[in-house]
Amino acid sequence: MEINWETPQHFFKAIDKEFHFDIDVCAVASDAKVKTFFSPDINGLSVPWSGNCWMNPPYDRSVGLWVAKAYKESQKGNLVVCLLPGRSNDTKWFHDYVMKSSEIRFVKGRIQFLHNKKLGQGSNISNILVIFRPYCIGPPVVSNIDKSGRPITTG
Repeated sequence: MEINWETPQHFFKAIDKEFHFDIDVCAVASDAKVKTFFSPDINGLSVPWSGNCWMNPPYDRSVGLWVAKAYKESQKGNLVVCLLPGRSNDTKWFHDYVMKSSEIRFVKGRIQFLHNKKLGQGSNISNILVIFRPYCIGPPVVSNIDKSGRPITTG
């Protein structure tokens, strides 16, 4: 049985309050965060995106393909917000695309994802929220958020 790692609703709600998402580009019907979504049946990598897009891709070898697609869709005028593994700053896709984003928000603490609708333990990896605003070219602005998606102010 495949395990789905669903974004916790409280985290998504905090981010959606800021960005007002039109589509979840990488979801399954049981955990889609937006009424309009692309499931594996549609394959979000092979269709155009539009509007304000939410993306929590699989954290497997395909993640680089999803990040490349997010950047390319931002160059068409879309906003794409991605929840990504934070331990990836040594990868080709991080340097080729994330460093061209508008913003990287480092998540303080570990997000507690849902495993097939059940609250799981805290993630064993760190996370970042990467924001590709329309036509972004980088370098990204860096900030912090807590594991509930709220900004952390420094001072």
